[in-house]
Amino acid sequence: MHFFNKSNPIGIFDSGIGGLTVVKRVTSFLPNESIIYFGDTARVPYGSKSNSTVIEYSLQDAEFLMKRNVKMIVVACNTASSTALPALREKFDLPVVGMIEPGAKMALQETKNNRIGVIGTYATINNKAYSNELKKLSRKVKVFEKACPLFVPLAEEGWTHHKAAKLIAEEYLADLKKADIDTLILGCTHYPLLADVIQKVLSAKVKLIDSGTAASLVVEDYLNGRGIRNDSNLIGQHEFYVSDVPTKFREVAERFLGGKVAHLKKIDLEELIGK
Repeated sequence: MHFFNKSNPIGIFDSGIGGLTVVKRVTSFLPNESIIYFGDTARVPYGSKSNSTVIEYSLQDAEFLMKRNVKMIVVACNTASSTALPALREKFDLPVVGMIEPGAKMALQETKNNRIGVIGTYATINNKAYSNELKKLSRKVKVFEKACPLFVPLAEEGWTHHKAAKLIAEEYLADLKKADIDTLILGCTHYPLLADVIQKVLSAKVKLIDSGTAASLVVEDYLNGRGIRNDSNLIGQHEFYVSDVPTKFREVAERFLGGKVAHLKKIDLEELIGK
């Protein structure tokens, strides 16, 4: 295991912009940590790609972060978390944290009736990443899944409290309401932005699980356990890199983060893939 300076940054990557909600969660738990974020916006979404392609892209994303001397990597993408973690952990000699296992463990800690719902993109639901992990961890659990693809554009458009969001949420969540779940995993990094409307549709009795929050707690434990938590009194510095800059990227990013994005830079795909 390499030894890292405590002041080295945490690396976080995602296929696009959704992982910024994970950045926000990590920052809230660990304000003194510096973060380098990479969003592969030129090749988003990963969910429509083959597993081998997702693994290839994830290794390139992680290599980009490694060149910036990060002390750990957070895979803030549910698709990459469900397919690429073994390859990432085999190649890179540092802690790698994904979304699936932390979210599943937190849901099992919270549920009282062992009836857990999972919402996510088509890719996350179809590959049963969360349900497989939940059933691996508990024989008692019953899992109810629903793909909610329209939640992503609603979050990016800022329509998180729009009447359209409530109507769509009511349509998507109708079956989960009937299933008597007491816990719901928000299995996409965009979905925490819609937590208020999801909660209202399901009722206050249902506990919402933000995988980004769960992963942030794992990150904190890793840093403390390995003695590499930044113990400076200074607020961490954050750098954001993307492989393409879509229209309104900065506006959407600042909405997700709830603050200004000062250091944002586009990198060439040639640099990413090592050509």
